[in-house]
Amino acid sequence: MSGTVRTDKDGALGFLIFDHPARRNAISAEMWRQIPGAVEALAKDEDVRVVILRGEGDTAFVSGADISEFESRRSGGSAVADYERAGSDAYRAIAALEKPTIAMIHGFCVGGGVAIALCADLRFASDDARFAVPAARLGLGYTVALFDPLLRLVGSARALEILYTARRYRADEALAMGLVNGIAPKPMLDSIVRETADRIAANAPLTLRAVTVTARELGKEPASRDKARIDAAVAACYESEDYREGVRAFLEKRKPLFKGR
Repeated sequence: MSGTVRTDKDGALGFLIFDHPARRNAISAEMWRQIPGAVEALAKDEDVRVVILRGEGDTAFVSGADISEFESRRSGGSAVADYERAGSDAYRAIAALEKPTIAMIHGFCVGGGVAIALCADLRFASDDARFAVPAARLGLGYTVALFDPLLRLVGSARALEILYTARRYRADEALAMGLVNGIAPKPMLDSIVRETADRIAANAPLTLRAVTVTARELGKEPASRDKARIDAAVAACYESEDYREGVRAFLEKRKPLFKGR
């Protein structure tokens, strides 16, 4: 079994699920290729306002790429290039999603699992979560897709420590360095993440999109930023029915009913 990447939905919450429990949700080559399509399905679903990334079960978020495939799929020039391209396409698809994303991290979050979590906007972990990037123990190299967001999130010194030492970090250490937004007792993580996601989903979808688009563009080098795209996303908020509804609801002291238009 090579595992699968599947989607689920609960009201306004969409789920991107890495399902390979036999290998602690390690991502196989086939799973890397499935990620962009699964993300696209969630992107196109107008009912979905927030996407939660999680591993199947509560033993692991993602324990990295499936090492059992490395000799056959990640060795030799063309094979390495194909494998890295599939991974980069997967990271890019998640990072480009124009909806808020939350990584819900139980247990092991290792290597490619850290890279996937870094693609999310927010990260919450159970108190038993363990983080590591063991590339230096395996002799492989990590691309900009992992290094750049890690460096921007925790700073150069911490990022280098993580990559140089290849050691495992506890959830409280990940919180202290800013790798995660919060930690929770294992039995409570699901409810806390859902509560956060529900709170986000209750807000105006076009505003959420404008925030997401702006954050994506500001994450690029200044010369590559698309200011017109940011301006268009912000203008769409002011031209929307939701803007008028939000103002009316505030004046009438009631909860707004946003429709995303």
